Amino acid sequence: MPGVETNQAPMKRIASVIGVASEHIEAYERHHAAVWPGVLAALARSHVHNYSIYRFGTTLFSYFEYRGEDYEADLAAIAADPTTQEWWSVVNPLQQPMDGLPAGQWLEIPEVFHTD
Repeated sequence: MPGVETNQAPMKRIASVIGVASEHIEAYERHHAAVWPGVLAALARSHVHNYSIYRFGTTLFSYFEYRGEDYEADLAAIAADPTTQEWWSVVNPLQQPMDGLPAGQWLEIPEVFHTD
């Protein structure tokens, strides 16, 4: 509504890609069909919403919306979360990083078009 102020932080849309080894697709999808509640809680605490992962062959595409004030600090908080670290120890070995990135690191890709 025009003229009405909100306390909501501006939304940032994040898209990323990473590979998944063909022999690990079933395990990867099984784990993500039952994501641990502590991992979901860490994402929510760090202002990550509408997180989705899609698979096309052996490429995983993720999308999420961020509504916080300090993106880098919130990402660091997720990375420091013990439950998330344990989760990553299970799922990261199933992935194949792109473009020489370290294990578990998704390649953030730029947005080239958006409409509401």
